[in-house]
Amino acid sequence: MPAYLFMLDGVRPDAILAARCPTLNALMARGAYTLSAQSVMPSITLPCHTSIFHSVLPERHGITTNVWTPMARPLPGLVDLARQQLGLNCAFFYNWEELRDLSRPGSLSHAFFVNTSYFAHGDDLVADEAARTIAREKFDFAFIYFGTVDTTGHLYGWMSPEYLAQLERVDGQLAKVLDALPDNASFIVQSDHGGHERTHGTPAPEDMLIPWIAVGPNIKAGHVIHTPVSLLDTAPTLARLLGLKAHAQWEGRCMDEIFKE
Repeated sequence: MPAYLFMLDGVRPDAILAARCPTLNALMARGAYTLSAQSVMPSITLPCHTSIFHSVLPERHGITTNVWTPMARPLPGLVDLARQQLGLNCAFFYNWEELRDLSRPGSLSHAFFVNTSYFAHGDDLVADEAARTIAREKFDFAFIYFGTVDTTGHLYGWMSPEYLAQLERVDGQLAKVLDALPDNASFIVQSDHGGHERTHGTPAPEDMLIPWIAVGPNIKAGHVIHTPVSLLDTAPTLARLLGLKAHAQWEGRCMDEIFKE
């Protein structure tokens, strides 16, 4: 069964409530969700994404800024395991180049990058390409990254009218890709961190709280998740959806609560 991960960079949970987000609201009604999942410190994009894909804290993987460095004690991430264990076809669609190192060379079957996260239309291009390619190709796993809400927060401030308007635009682009998914697809939609004023990276709730939504044939509908959720839990949960064995050194856990069985 194919699985997908959608990343809405820099989206605070309260922004979903403040903006007009019909797609995200419909997903919460269709799936299991929480608006109080936790990011990691430092709540910065590359450390967060490395933690998401490798299910360990930054103090373990060693990436504490937006500059990638090799791990002192390497461990495989989700995409690496997908290739190693089952030879799965995995794809990335993204518009912030620093994410290129979330998997090791040879693990991806397809990658699309365009340097547009700093433009209002930047996620439109990612969505268009992802929707076209996913409708045509059969991927076991795909990561679709939308980066413009974060950059709008840095330009105008988190929760500013411009920030909320950009989230509304991305909500529409998310719908475009969702329409291209196969009927049996499962997916997680989440953020990596929030933000306050024109920055993030602190332990403040505005920076640390993130939305986390899971939808799929075997996932409960309209279910508010009661147990604490960390972004470390994303990879183990996706591993279950993909039929993978989680790595022994991963620190997160599968969110078993969300499944029907």
